[in-house]
Amino acid sequence: MRLLIGLVCLVSLVACCGLAYWQWTRFESASGTFQNLGYVLQWPLFGLFPAFMVWRIRKLDRERKAKPVEAPPVPMTTVDVVKPARPVVHDDEPDDELAAYNRMLAELNARDER
Repeated sequence: MRLLIGLVCLVSLVACCGLAYWQWTRFESASGTFQNLGYVLQWPLFGLFPAFMVWRIRKLDRERKAKPVEAPPVPMTTVDVVKPARPVVHDDEPDDELAAYNRMLAELNARDER
């Protein structure tokens, strides 16, 4: 299988280099444009792409095998949900905005308990 993958990568590179040469001859001709020159630069990259993908897949596979297997996360149920602690309300707090916020939290907590 490795030999076949290597052969496909090599054939891809040779074919794309041939297409780059063809675009180079088109660029040098009287009707050649800079678009042909752009293709000259692109075709070798297209030819190298299969080899890059093989390298990348193997690298990711090695990294995946090197990591220890973790247990899948356990979904939370309604029993696992922890209610927040009751907010402490101090009527003698110097900050009126904080006292109003604490009263609002206490009311919401009382509503949740009903």
